[in-house]
This record gives sequence, C-alpha cells and structure tokens, in this order.
Amino acid sequence: MQDIVSKLVEKNSSKIVLCVLDGLGGLPVDGKTELEAARTPNLDRISSGASLGLHVPVERGITPGSGAAHLALFGYDPVRNEIGRGVLEALGLGIDLGPSDMAVRGNFATVKYEGDTPVVADRRAGRISTEENRRVISRISSALSEICGVKINFYPGLEHRFVVVLSFIPHLSESDALVCDTDPQAEGKSPVRPSGENKSSQKTAEIAGELIDRACEVIRDEPAANYMLLRGFSVRPNLPTFEEAYELRAGCVAAYPMYRGVSKLLGMDVLDVSGDSIGDEIRTLSANFENYDFFYLHVKKTDSYGEDGNFAAKVGVIEEFDSLLPEIMGLGVDVLAVTGDHSTPAAMKSHSWHPVPLMISSKYCRGGGVAGFSESSCSSSDLGIIKATEIMPLLLAHAGRLRKFGA
Repeated sequence: MQDIVSKLVEKNSSKIVLCVLDGLGGLPVDGKTELEAARTPNLDRISSGASLGLHVPVERGITPGSGAAHLALFGYDPVRNEIGRGVLEALGLGIDLGPSDMAVRGNFATVKYEGDTPVVADRRAGRISTEENRRVISRISSALSEICGVKINFYPGLEHRFVVVLSFIPHLSESDALVCDTDPQAEGKSPVRPSGENKSSQKTAEIAGELIDRACEVIRDEPAANYMLLRGFSVRPNLPTFEEAYELRAGCVAAYPMYRGVSKLLGMDVLDVSGDSIGDEIRTLSANFENYDFFYLHVKKTDSYGEDGNFAAKVGVIEEFDSLLPEIMGLGVDVLAVTGDHSTPAAMKSHSWHPVPLMISSKYCRGGGVAGFSESSCSSSDLGIIKATEIMPLLLAHAGRLRKFGA
C-alpha cells in the first residue's frame, strides 16, 4: 500500500492532525465501554458529519504492542517492519544509537523472594515517580558499567521505565538481538531468564542475564523498585522517512519516550512539550501549527488507566480530551482523525485484539448522521473494519494530497 501511495502523493497547503488516544478501545462494563460511558459532546458533534469505522492494527485476533500498532497507524507494515521496543524508547529519550549499539527497554518491578527465586508482585513497581527512577538508576550506574568487554549504559525514562544500551565492539545485526523478553506479563510469576534464538543472540542473552543478576543485587534493598524486567532487545533499522513516503513535513506532539522514539525513527520532528498533560500538548500543537503539514498528537493515560483496570479514570481522560478538542479544531484543521493505536479495555487490564474506533473528519466526508463516537456507532458506519495501514491513504485523500491512479 505505501509503495503505491508514495507514487501518487502531491503537495498542497492542507493541515492533517492525527490524535491517538492510546488504548482507546474498550469492552462493556455495566453495559458500556469507556468511550460509550464518557460524556463527549464535541466528539459526538463532529462524528455526526464524519466518516467512522474500526481498524485492526495487525491482523484479526492479534494483540499488538504499541510500537507495531503505531507503525501501522503511520502506514508501515508492522509485520514486515518489526521494530524492537528498546530502539523506540531509546530514540524517544534522545539517545543516539550507532551500529554497535543494542537498546533494551526496562521496567522496574517489585519482587518478593521465595528463597533465591524472585516472584513478581508488581510489574511496574507501583509506577514509581520519575525522580525515584533517576535515583535508582544512579545506584545501578555507579556499580555496573561493563560486562565481558561490552559497555553498559542506563538511562532513566518516565515513571518505572528506563533504557539500557549495550555497546559492543563489532557492528551488530538484527540476529544479535533475538533475545526473549524477561517480563512474565503477570504478577505471581517468576521473571523469564534471557535466552537467544541463535548462537550470536545467545551471547547477548548471557550478558543480559549477568546484567540482571548484578543490577538486581544492587537494588535488592529498594522498597519498590527492587528488580528489573527487560524487553525489546533491538538494533536500529533502516526505514523510509515519513516525508519520503508522503511528502509531509510532520511534527510529533508526545510526552512519553516510546512514542517520541517511533516518530524520530520515521524522521518526524519531535516537538518540545512543557509537561505531560493534554493541555500541554495542545499548546505545543498550537505554537507549531503553521510550521508543519501533519501532526501526530499522542495521549497516553487512556492506555495507562486501561492497564490499571481503572475504568472511571480512563473515562475521565476521554472526557478531558473531548473538552479540549475545540482548541484543536479552532486552529484550522483540514483533516482530523481521532483513534487509538490499539484497544486496552479496563476489564482486561491489558492490550487486546479488539478493533479500534476511528473517526475521520473533513469537508469531503459523506457523514452518516450517527448518534455519537463509540465502538457501536463505528461498527455500523461507512468505513467498516479496515486495516490500520489504510488510515494514512485515507487522510491523504481527504486532504486532497493523492493524484488519480491509472489512466
């Protein structure tokens, strides 16, 4: 799809804004999903004249990670272009990765020891503060900087998240990073021991295992962040940039490193945001509105509260976004899309495979006169169920940026 679209793109002065409410899709609790339970007069008003549907991030039945889901939203095949979480998180923190660097995403966790065996009690260490994260990272960095000639650097992220960069002497290939995640994905289980899929990645796994042992010995006395879970072992790939693919000058408005990272990987300008609130992000959007053709605006807390199982708080974030939506529309947006990267139902406390609500608004929409923006209205509207990789071509078409195909 992207190859065809790239040949048809033409420039004009239209403005496209893609608002991604992370984990937007939900499941009914007491008869309503989070989106259906939220009071959203602005979304409902816009949706009455918009095109609605649902999108599938990867394939039906496949639960996507955030990186894969965002690649799909941006029109890149997430299966053909599989990218590790570590690279995205590292780029989002402003870390330069060279050909000898491997990045790994980390979560601080709370474990209880049964003898010498750690058992995960909280996979996110109670979402410790970013300041606490920095303190713990400082402890580890002071005690551990090299393993078997491989340099180790730790970088704090937001809350419980961090990045480890392993700097090898030779250049790396993707096969060197084929190491399993150590996160068991559930409380009450022991962390998974790192293992590689081949000879070269097994060497990486052995280094990762020693890294975990030595680092966790340093922080064993911490009240919350007394263990680390590693995931997304990865090296930096080569992809066509967003501008090469779509002739769009794109700006990313996101507070969290992973989402800034995927944007940076695709060549978007990552804009400075003064805080992590929706209001902070909209102020950044407004300040930069004249400088870009395309904006990606990311809202994180819908996903965080979904993973926490906090239905009411997720509803609250949706309502906050809706209350601020007129500020976005007042900028003179030509094409507005509101969706999620994936579903994160509070009822499941996790990402899920359920199709994601999607709204596209422009002067070229047919409009279905639906009652509001929700999973149920999207399931019966004009777009139907599409693949997430089809969203970018639709946005370009609504913006008048695609020429006719064929004679």
